[in-house]
Amino acid sequence: MKPAPFGYERPRDLPAALAVLGEAEGAAKIMAGGQSLGPMLNLRLVEPDLIVDISGLAELKQAERRGDELVLGACVTHADIEDGRIPDVTRGVMRGVAGNIAYRAVRNRGTVGGSLSHADPAADWVSALSALGATLTLRSREGTRMVTIGEFIVGALESTLAPGEIVAAIRVPGRPSSAHWGYVKSCRKTGEFAHALAAVLIDPSAATARIVIGAIESAPIVIADAAELFGGRIDGDYKRRFDWRVADGLLAKAGIADATRRHVHVTVLSRAIREAAA
Repeated sequence: MKPAPFGYERPRDLPAALAVLGEAEGAAKIMAGGQSLGPMLNLRLVEPDLIVDISGLAELKQAERRGDELVLGACVTHADIEDGRIPDVTRGVMRGVAGNIAYRAVRNRGTVGGSLSHADPAADWVSALSALGATLTLRSREGTRMVTIGEFIVGALESTLAPGEIVAAIRVPGRPSSAHWGYVKSCRKTGEFAHALAAVLIDPSAATARIVIGAIESAPIVIADAAELFGGRIDGDYKRRFDWRVADGLLAKAGIADATRRHVHVTVLSRAIREAAA
C-alpha cells in the first residue's frame, strides 16, 4: 500500500516551519527522521494533507551543556547520542539507552523529538527521559511553553501538542554521582518495541527514587515519590526491601487486570532495581 496524496514543504529555518504549520489548511504532520511516520503513511494509518519536513533545520540539531543541564535539539538522532557526539550530563545513561533502540539503521535516522512526539508508551525515550526528569520546550507561531514529559504524554500515541506546535528542545538535568540508574526492557526479539519496560533513578544519599513503568496501553506510570515500593523509606538497602506486592497493586490500579501481564512488568521492574543497585 502507498500513502494517500499529500502536500510537502521543507522550510529553510524554524520560524519558517512554524509559519507553514500555523497557516496550514487541513491536517499537517511533521517529519524529522520519519521512522514512525513513514510506516504509518504507507499503511494509511495517517492521511495528512501536508507534510512539513524539519529534518534540515540546523537549529534543531544542536546540543549544548548549560551548567548541569543538557539542552538537546529535537532533531538530534539516537546515533548522535550513541556515538557520543553530544555532551553527557547523565553519566552514560542516555548513551546506553540510545544504543539499544531498534537497529542501527533506525538509530541513524530516528530523532529524540520525533520519538517523544509520537508518544508511544513502549518507546525508550518516553520512559527513560521521564525517569531522568526531562522537560520539553514546545514552540509555535504563538510562542513557547515548557512541559514535563509526564504532562506531555497523556495516553498511548497521544500528547498535548497543539495544532501548529512542535517539540523544539529537550532539557535533561544532570545525573548526580550518588544516583543509581537501572533500565530494563523485555522484547520478543531484538529491534521490536518492548512489551514491558522499567526505568529507575534512585539516590540513596538523598532518599529519593523516581520510577517509570512503560510499555503499557496508556501513558507510562511515573512514580515520582517511590518510597512506598521500598517499605516507606529509601536508603542503601533499597534492593532488599523492594516490595513486589506494592508494585503489583499500582499496576492493578492503573487498569492492568491480567495477572500474567502484571507479573511480567513487576519482574522487569525488579531487574531494573537490581541493575541500579549493582
